[in-house]
Amino acid sequence: MSTILYLGSSSEGSTSSHRADALKRLGHDLVFADPYLALFGQLTPRIQGALHYRTGYRLLQPLIERWLVDKLQQPHLFDIAWVDGGELFGPHCIRLLRSVGLLTVLYNHDDPTGKRDGHRFDTLVKSLPIYDVCAVVRKENVQEYRNYGAKCVLHVWRSYDEVQHAPYQLADEIPDDYLSEVAFIGTWMRGEGRDQFVLDLMECGISVSIWGQRWEKSPLWKKLKCCYRGGNLSGRNYVAAIQGAKVCLGMLSRGNRDLHTTRSMEIPYAGGVLCAERTSEHLALYKENVEAVFWSDVNECAQQCQRLLDDDAWRRSVRHAGMARVRASHLGHEDICRTLIDAALKVRSAKEQNNSAA
Repeated sequence: MSTILYLGSSSEGSTSSHRADALKRLGHDLVFADPYLALFGQLTPRIQGALHYRTGYRLLQPLIERWLVDKLQQPHLFDIAWVDGGELFGPHCIRLLRSVGLLTVLYNHDDPTGKRDGHRFDTLVKSLPIYDVCAVVRKENVQEYRNYGAKCVLHVWRSYDEVQHAPYQLADEIPDDYLSEVAFIGTWMRGEGRDQFVLDLMECGISVSIWGQRWEKSPLWKKLKCCYRGGNLSGRNYVAAIQGAKVCLGMLSRGNRDLHTTRSMEIPYAGGVLCAERTSEHLALYKENVEAVFWSDVNECAQQCQRLLDDDAWRRSVRHAGMARVRASHLGHEDICRTLIDAALKVRSAKEQNNSAA
């Protein structure tokens, strides 16, 4: 097993912290170092944080490099540096990691080479040629990463967490506060149309419950406020809202070029019924109307939701079939982490063979 320096967000409920826990469950010795906590004073103030976001965090590089040097001086002999997210780390940081003999793995499930987030990922993109292994979750990123000089790019599915997203054993264990007809769990984002979509569903007679951040910023907030159930969910509350809903909506981010999201795996694994936009990736993941239910527009979504609400037997069948399929597909964090660590070890083996041949 490897000793890993894990560089990512340790925020409770974050997928970054879940992947760190998955690596520990696989038997790796892991030291967690959170750069977002180290730079909290720089990133938290609204104006200052926006400035760094919009300039690709390049102004923070000297601070990050000094912080990283300090971490590498701690009494640990690391084999691998796992960078989760990576937006804060420029080329000098990654060269520093490699200079002490670490294999470098980048996992990012955003869209760094897309256009939605402006200059947020400029520093990360400049670092791509230096990483040993880069993992992406959309096909477009593979060639785009290579165009920027990345050497080994792996296309992986998003993943659920085997422990954090495990369903309640008994339905009556789910608190009443998290029971609903149709649930959407997600953030309001300007320009994505999620608010209008939910409002249209409501006008079709579908009872929708919303959990998530920033919905009060929507221009439609006054009309949506009645179905708003609370902010961001994590831990068992997140699972309760999924499992406690008769139907869970799976919406995508167009700006992020999504064809599936982490919800696409988490919802069926946690015992929810996935009712998501029909895409090539969703169709590859689940058999339509058997393991998940899909739609192409709001009218079809309303029809599918109503069918599921009216047909208890079909809804139970989809729930159980979806749970079985996502487990059989091995799409947990442990599966994805194992794949990336194996890829990194193959890179190290190839390097050792090349050095021996030389």
